[in-house]
Amino acid sequence: MDADTAELPPPRSLWVDTAPAPDRRGRRLPPDADVVVVGAGIAGLTTAYLLAAEGRSVLVLESGEVASGVSGHTTAKVSAQHALKYRYLERRRGADDAARYGRSQLGALDWIARTSAELGIDCGFRVLDSYVYTTDSAQLDELKAETDAAQRAGLPASFTTDVALDVPAVGAVRFTGQGQFHPRQWLLGLAEHIERLGGRIVEDVRVTGVDEWPRPLVRTPRGSVRAGDVVIATHYPILDRGLFFARLDVVRDLVLAGPSSAGKPPPGMYLDARTHHSVRGHGEGEDAVTLAGGEHYRTGDRQDVQARYRRLARWAAEHAGLHRVTHRWSAHDMSTPDSVPYVGRYHPVARRLWVATGFGQWGMTGGTAAGLLLRDAILGRENPAASLYDPNRLDPRSAPAVAKDNATVARYLVGDHVRALATRSAVDDLAPGEATVTRIGTTMAAVYRALDGETRTLSARCTHLGCLVAFNNAERTWDCPCHGSRFALDGTVVQGPAVRPLRRLDGEH
Repeated sequence: MDADTAELPPPRSLWVDTAPAPDRRGRRLPPDADVVVVGAGIAGLTTAYLLAAEGRSVLVLESGEVASGVSGHTTAKVSAQHALKYRYLERRRGADDAARYGRSQLGALDWIARTSAELGIDCGFRVLDSYVYTTDSAQLDELKAETDAAQRAGLPASFTTDVALDVPAVGAVRFTGQGQFHPRQWLLGLAEHIERLGGRIVEDVRVTGVDEWPRPLVRTPRGSVRAGDVVIATHYPILDRGLFFARLDVVRDLVLAGPSSAGKPPPGMYLDARTHHSVRGHGEGEDAVTLAGGEHYRTGDRQDVQARYRRLARWAAEHAGLHRVTHRWSAHDMSTPDSVPYVGRYHPVARRLWVATGFGQWGMTGGTAAGLLLRDAILGRENPAASLYDPNRLDPRSAPAVAKDNATVARYLVGDHVRALATRSAVDDLAPGEATVTRIGTTMAAVYRALDGETRTLSARCTHLGCLVAFNNAERTWDCPCHGSRFALDGTVVQGPAVRPLRRLDGEH
C-alpha cells in the first residue's frame, strides 16, 4: 500500500524516537554560573560545550528535554548549500559577505565532522554531495548563476545534469563533501561531554525572564541564577527586547520517514529549487530510511495540516520510493529579512546578554556556526563573521520585508478576531477530534472536543502578545500565527516565544 493511502502514524520524530536520553529533570539549580545557556538545541549545546572546554562554568536550562525541540525535529542536513543562497547574498550583501557566510558554514560542517570523530560520538555522520535541482528549464539560468556565485564564494560548487532521484530534473547545483547525521545522537553526545567538563544541564525548567543589570539574573519558577553571561538559544527569543518579534518570519515544514526502497537510501541530499521538496537518507542496509520534506506553511495559519501530510506522502511515494511511513513530524523554522541569522548581542546596549536565532531551515550548520561565534564573542576574541551576523545590523533594504511581515501579523490579529466572533455556535457542532476558536460570552476561547466527547476549553489569546491561536489538526496543538508560539491541548507551552500557558476556561460555559 502506498504512503498516500495508508494510515499515517501519529506525529513522532524519528530522531527523538531512536535516541533515548537520560532524565535530567528535577536537578537543583546552582546559585550562579559563568555562563547560563537557555535552550538545549544545537546552538545552545554547541555554545555550552565550547565554553566548558575553555574552562568556564556552564549551566544549560531546557524547558523540555535535551534535543527534543526544534533540533530534534529537522531533516538534519549538515551542509553549506542553503538552497539558492549565494547569488542572493552576493547581490544583497556583496561578494565579501557571501564568502564570509560560506566560510562560516563550511567551518561549522568541518567542526562537526572533526569533533564527532575526536569525541567518539556515534551519530552516523556521513559525507555526501548535496544538490539543489530544478525540473523547470526556465530556471536553469538561475541555477547556473548560483553555481558561479558559490564558486566565487570559495564553495565546492558545480553545475550538473546528473541527479540520482526519480524526478525529471534538468539541472542542479551540486556541493561536494557535505554531510548528514543523526542530530539527537550528536547533541546527546555533546551534552554528555559538557557534563564531563563540569557543566550542568537541567531539564524541565522554563526561564521566565532575565534581569541584565547590574549582573545578569536568570529567573525561573524554581529559583534564580546569577550569571556572568546569558545566551538565549531558544530558537525564537523568549525575551521581548531587541524587537525580534518584528524581524522574524515563522514557518513549519513537514517531514516523513520510512524504510528505504530495497534497503538503499538516496545517494545524496536533494532539494527542489521551486517546490522545496527535499529528500535524503539515513543508515544503511536493513536500517536504511528515507526522509522526505516539504509542504511548508506559516505557523498558526488556518491550514488542514493532515491534508498537507497526505500530499507530501503522495509525492514521496512517487519520487523518493517512500512507500511506508513510520515517522512524521514538523520542522519549525524562522527566517530574517535578509536571510542571515542573528547571532551576537541581544540588543544594541547589551553587555552580557547574547542571542542566536533565525537560521531559516539550515540550523545544523547555522546553529553550530552560532556556537563558534558566541564562544569568541564571550571570550573577547575576534571572529571574522561577527559583523555579518550582528543582530543589531542596520539594513534599510530589509524595511519592505519587515513591513510586509508585520502587516501579515496585523491581518491575523484583526481577521482572526472577526472570524472567531462569527463562530459562536460552532462548539455544539464539533465532532470528536475537532476544534474551533470562538467567542464564549466576552471571552475568546479555544475549544477542543476530545475523543471521549468532552470539551477542553482554553483562552484563545496567545500569552506572548495576545494574537488568537489556531488549531493544528496533525500535531493536536494550538499554534499562534503571529510569532509562532505553540501550546498543548492542556494549554502548556510547547514552543516559545510564549513562556506562560494558555488560561484554562473549563466549566465557564
